[in-house]
Amino acid sequence: MAGKKPNPVDTHVGSRVRLRRMLLGMSQERLGESMGLTFQQVQKYEKGVNRIGASRLFQISKILDVPVQFFFEEAPHIGPGSQARGMAEPDSETFILEFLNSREGLELNRGFVKIGDAKVRKSIVDLVRALGASGRTS
Repeated sequence: MAGKKPNPVDTHVGSRVRLRRMLLGMSQERLGESMGLTFQQVQKYEKGVNRIGASRLFQISKILDVPVQFFFEEAPHIGPGSQARGMAEPDSETFILEFLNSREGLELNRGFVKIGDAKVRKSIVDLVRALGASGRTS
């Protein structure tokens, strides 16, 4: 079974565990200790390599202080009756989740929300837009 890809739902649930853990500033080691697991097992859960059972997901939801449904928000729909996306553009919400799941996105978000001055926040948004636009033409 070497080379088998994880189920997209397992990958999604794992990424949501990682997102919430990082938003709380919690390490994989600390989450693992709270669950009686190693950080390597937490890594496997977050990558979707190992499936998270119902009781374990319930435990994680309590530790991370979110309802179990949080882990399934924006989950891919697969199976009978699901429609293939083909060449469609990715959902903007998926892009945002991927961005927030990155270390840079998380750090940027944390710093940005600490800025109290609305004019400064707007200036930062304008700067990022300008930098993004100049990066496309290079």
